[in-house]
Amino acid sequence: MMSYNESIKAVATDALKHVQGGMILGLGSGRAAATLVRGIGEKIARENISVRGVPTSLQIKLVAEEANIALVEPGEVSRIDAVFDGADQIDEGGHLIKGGGGALLRENILAGMAKTSIIMADQTKFVKELCAPVPIEIHPTARGFVSGLITEMGGAPEMRRLERGYPMFTENGNVILDCDFGAMQDPPGLAAELRQMPGVLEVGIFEKPDLIYKAKKDGLFEVLSPRLG
Repeated sequence: MMSYNESIKAVATDALKHVQGGMILGLGSGRAAATLVRGIGEKIARENISVRGVPTSLQIKLVAEEANIALVEPGEVSRIDAVFDGADQIDEGGHLIKGGGGALLRENILAGMAKTSIIMADQTKFVKELCAPVPIEIHPTARGFVSGLITEMGGAPEMRRLERGYPMFTENGNVILDCDFGAMQDPPGLAAELRQMPGVLEVGIFEKPDLIYKAKKDGLFEVLSPRLG
């Protein structure tokens, strides 16, 4: 019996058709994204094409380096042709929760820069309504203030910590509050309200991508286009 691993490999293989020579690509996180990045490296070598990558985290940067992909920083380019990333949860409308790995600020910047946004996830990440805790990246000095505001609006914030109990700092030097809001009726509205709080740098509720690869079992997958309804 095959598992999601075979389906994720099939997704990554199909997603390679969106990669062409001369492109600048946003490289996100997750199993599927890492598999795709390795596939991009193989395609570069096989077809002798030039592709530059913009990693969202140190983790994926290391994978891209091993794949011999030329890397650039987001500040060095004005646009990205396509960004490939994963998601922690996806609702029926195509809204996303991201940030389980702590790279939500950089991930959202790249998504905003990209002409095409492509998400790859297995079917366990799909739900009727978003209900997972929402990662919120905040400046350390605002943690008590923002926690209080979130509690007042009915959320349950919890600072993300490392295994030994120390606060987890992002690559940007900030902290993350994982906030439980229950089932969300209006994810974009909630995200907009949270982003207005002083000290909040990014919210892990993302807009609809252009394409979503839904990996099923036994090597099967489905491609969804949330922005087309």
